[in-house]
Amino acid sequence: MEPRVSGVGTIDKGVRVLDAVEDAGPRTLADLVAATGLSRATAHRLAVALEAHGLLRRTADGRFALGLRLVGLGRAAADALPLADAAGPALAELRDVTGESVQLYVREGDQRVCVASLESPHGLRTIVPMGAALPLDRGSAGRALRATTPDWVASVEERERGVASVSAPVRDAAGQVLAAVSVSGPVERTTRSPGERYGAAVQAAARRVEAALG
Repeated sequence: MEPRVSGVGTIDKGVRVLDAVEDAGPRTLADLVAATGLSRATAHRLAVALEAHGLLRRTADGRFALGLRLVGLGRAAADALPLADAAGPALAELRDVTGESVQLYVREGDQRVCVASLESPHGLRTIVPMGAALPLDRGSAGRALRATTPDWVASVEERERGVASVSAPVRDAAGQVLAAVSVSGPVERTTRSPGERYGAAVQAAARRVEAALG
């Protein structure tokens, strides 16, 4: 993940530490130094401070992992985003109709963030956790969030090998893109022409979300 920069040095460095743990799971101090490029002293100071605030925690073997306070913050953020609630029925129907995993993304700067995710019932499936920040320039959802047309967009192995997806933009009454509805799954089921299979269903789901938003 590209480092996010606000211009406030301490905060930017702290976020780099959190990003490093988010990207690869529990990290040793040496891992944090390697992943962030910070000095050992700085990485340790920030990690300990984040631990004190509940944003990081220590595992049994002493590694730094994401803290439980983030769970509450994530829920609060989701509760503050009525879009995810409004999209719930449409996403559930899309998952049931296609049999594949579905997601709802919103744009945040030069990234897209997953604000709702329902997994396919298949053992082999795409898993995108809520809160995941992904590139805006790769994958159908990223292009849907930048769409200039109301139609669906498909991608095959654009962001991740073996995965295909189809997405459609969700717009407000003025035509501005609010979010992107996406269905994704392994290429062996979606085929290399996923739009032919799922384009109409994804577009219908996006229209249903728009209707729910009123």
